[in-house]
Amino acid sequence: MIAFPLGATTTPAELARDPHLRLAELRAHEPVSWLPALNGWLVTRRDLVLDVMRDAETFTVDDPRFTTAQVVGPSMLSLDGAEHTRHREPFAAPFRPREVREGFAEFIDEEADRLLTALEPHGAADLRRDFAGPLAVAVVTKALGLVDADTGTVLSWYDAIVRAVSDLTAGHAADPAGPEAYARLRAAVETTVAEGAAAAEATDADPEAEGAAAAEAERTAVAEPEVPTPSLLTAAADRLSLPEVASNAAVLMFGGIETTEAMITNALLHLLRHPDQLALVRADSALLDGAIEESLRLEPGAAVVDRYATRDTTLGGAPIRKGDLVTVSLAGANRDPAVFPDPDRFDVRRDNSRLQLAFAHGPHYCLAAHLARLETRIALRHLLDRLPALRLDPDRPTAPQGLVFRKPPALHVRWG
Repeated sequence: MIAFPLGATTTPAELARDPHLRLAELRAHEPVSWLPALNGWLVTRRDLVLDVMRDAETFTVDDPRFTTAQVVGPSMLSLDGAEHTRHREPFAAPFRPREVREGFAEFIDEEADRLLTALEPHGAADLRRDFAGPLAVAVVTKALGLVDADTGTVLSWYDAIVRAVSDLTAGHAADPAGPEAYARLRAAVETTVAEGAAAAEATDADPEAEGAAAAEAERTAVAEPEVPTPSLLTAAADRLSLPEVASNAAVLMFGGIETTEAMITNALLHLLRHPDQLALVRADSALLDGAIEESLRLEPGAAVVDRYATRDTTLGGAPIRKGDLVTVSLAGANRDPAVFPDPDRFDVRRDNSRLQLAFAHGPHYCLAAHLARLETRIALRHLLDRLPALRLDPDRPTAPQGLVFRKPPALHVRWG
């Protein structure tokens, strides 16, 4: 007798294509199930998913099999405990709610406007490739503040690093372009930190010039001159080594592009697929946040996250052994009917949609969640305000797909 018959017949292709029916069956009958195809456990019930993500001592990311670390080295993504805190804290301040609004809102607004102005005359576009993706790359480029690295350069590095990580995840050798791109990113980080330090030294070395400039500004009723503030990477270099700054920059780049592009694209797809819900949002802009949370619940950009058991334990009645891969399904947890009634329905007025776990939970809760929400809110507002006839292209249907990261391969729309 097979102990986990549903898990035994679950395939990666099924989970990548349209996983939600199978996840519902697993959640109801095998909430912690052994999947031979993944050589690990899959956890689908929300309370058990939370148990795993909260307990970093028993379920860790710090394991040699963690593929991102194999490409970019140890980072906040692949460490736990005190080392995780040491890597994460130097990057936290710019991503707090107030700092996100003050530091990014105007830039996101201008960039979304620029992208849409270029697209608007055409009457049709792939909004993933032509809008959501470029916007996400531009915001990450600004956040990192890399010297001599424009959005195209950052995107090329990102693409190569992601391919290398994907190769390792699939059990293949990493594409050498990935380590080469990471080496270029690391060099850019070192240059950025060096120039930031030099600028700070120059300011400290000439206080008389700074005072004279301030006096001149006051005399001419002009705002005080702006004293250069350290970039995110320069500030982090005060507490981390340069290789550690670079590895965390790569993680921020990866998360900021991959999952934010998915967040914008999936939310727009949900709204356009449900004209009644879109009409509610158009009539009451306050419902836009609810639409974003509901989209995150139904289709999180990262569908699963991996952990590794540090000891023998029992989870949901399943016998976990030390060293076992334990994959938690955020997609499964987000449709748990014990928490979300009628869980497959897209409802922008759902009163508990913020209980979704798309940004994970516990010590590895997404550092830039506030920025991702702001970016998605501004992007959708621009699209809905400027394109009142926005609709899906009926000749080019699409749907989210992907085993780990889920979004449509393209989002073809029309307007006008």
